[in-house]
Amino acid sequence: MTATDSVAGRHAAPETASVAPAIELRGISKAFGPVQANKDISMTVPRGTIHGIVGENGAGKSTLMSILYGFYRPDAGQILIGGRDAGITDSQSAIRAGIGMVFQHFKLVPNMTVLENVILGAEDSALLAPSLSRARGELRRLAEEYELQVDPDAVVETLSVGHQQRVEILKALYRHADILILDEPTGVLTPAEAEHLFRILRGLREQGKTIIVITHKLREVMEITDNVSVMRRGEMVATVRTADTSPEQLAELMVGRKVLLRVDKAPARPGAPVLEVVRLEMVDRTGVTRLRGVDLTVRAGEIVGIAGVSGNGQTQLMEILGGYAEPGARVTGAVRMNGADLPLTRTDAAARRRAGIGNIPEDRQVEGLIMDFSCWENTVFGHHRDPEYQSGPLMDNDRVRQRAERLIAQFDVRPANCHLAARNFSGGNQQKIVVAREIEEKPALLLVGQPTRGVDIGAIEFIHRRLIEMRDAGAAILLVSVELDEIMGLSDRIVVMFDGRIMGERQPDQTSAAELGMLMAGVEGGGIPPAQGQPRAHPDARPDLAKGIL
Repeated sequence: MTATDSVAGRHAAPETASVAPAIELRGISKAFGPVQANKDISMTVPRGTIHGIVGENGAGKSTLMSILYGFYRPDAGQILIGGRDAGITDSQSAIRAGIGMVFQHFKLVPNMTVLENVILGAEDSALLAPSLSRARGELRRLAEEYELQVDPDAVVETLSVGHQQRVEILKALYRHADILILDEPTGVLTPAEAEHLFRILRGLREQGKTIIVITHKLREVMEITDNVSVMRRGEMVATVRTADTSPEQLAELMVGRKVLLRVDKAPARPGAPVLEVVRLEMVDRTGVTRLRGVDLTVRAGEIVGIAGVSGNGQTQLMEILGGYAEPGARVTGAVRMNGADLPLTRTDAAARRRAGIGNIPEDRQVEGLIMDFSCWENTVFGHHRDPEYQSGPLMDNDRVRQRAERLIAQFDVRPANCHLAARNFSGGNQQKIVVAREIEEKPALLLVGQPTRGVDIGAIEFIHRRLIEMRDAGAAILLVSVELDEIMGLSDRIVVMFDGRIMGERQPDQTSAAELGMLMAGVEGGGIPPAQGQPRAHPDARPDLAKGIL
């Protein structure tokens, strides 16, 4: 089903018959071996609109947009830009056609400056000084025109995720992009950063740019897009005006069945304390205080959610609890598991697992998976020394592969091929591999960091249901999420962190998003947030190995 060429949507002016669409895809197909990623897809995007593309993980959304950007070549089909065959054969030809793409995982060089990243590959000549000078002036103009302010001399790895995303957008605009593709643009943004991004996108649309947003967040689709296309299992199933649909209808189109958009759970029946955190303090190796006297208890049979803007100590807390605190950090206080003290310094994470602690880390690619290893290998990491998976001195690979195939079926990992490397799965399916591995071991305490980041609506429902089942079976669960809806829906108790301290505790049915937002900003009882409570990006790069699983 192709996109409508009628009214562009509630946010934009009508498309006239004399104006060619910005993008027209005709019969696009693409297969990777036996996997048919895209099948005979046609889609039209009017000029000057924001067009959403939604679908389950593995539905083919990113593949389709990677074809439009020239990252992949289609097996069949035609791409028209402005009514003309674009002849896109690679990313350079896509850029020449006026297309820019911001990938879910940014394509920036961390130890280079903003200015150097922007001109990389677009230098005017072999002499860099004139290129840098001209680029500096152009960046200043773009930043002012599109509200994309960022320090051109800042080193990228010192920037927050939101500012790194602005750099990616500036890169595209510097290359004169009229069409901008964003893949899961709010997946790693705070609510404030997401709202700022939306203002930027609206400004770009007002300037006549055409924007495609790949996302799984239906509330954001309803807020920002003019039209939305729905993909399922590699095919285009519908394109509708956003004003004429609803989140429930879009979810049903995505999954092929009705989806419960709220968490369905019975009241918790908490038991004895499983995790006790007492006066936990942490100063990182640069001398910055990350945790300030954190007291926390999680009981068997309950989910305790930690709400807070990213960068306020949640990551450091979860790393200490997981047994892989930052090297060189000074940590004091106490952490107890079923009454037994756990070491506070960086330890073998396997020791935490032997104590009954499971860990779904915040960053699946850095901490949860080893991307070059196969799916079946990743399903056993952290448990590969358990006697169950040993055959003499070696690992019983056949048993592990059989387990992986069972988990793939049980958690609907796509494609259902345990031999594929982890990097060949979509972000949402990578998350399913991590969740499956950790839940399968039935830990007494499960640490959960951003469980549904970059995950589609059907998988979100599934993951939420499994977490509730674990709680009802008696597990203690500590949940960190920047999604307030998720925190309020899953948690039996909510604690709010700001500037490394616990600002307060609330019952989900006795609070509101507004009250939690005030606490997240450091405002208790209408007070003024302390001056030191301005979170910053941590400059230290992390090793490219899954430190939380080995």
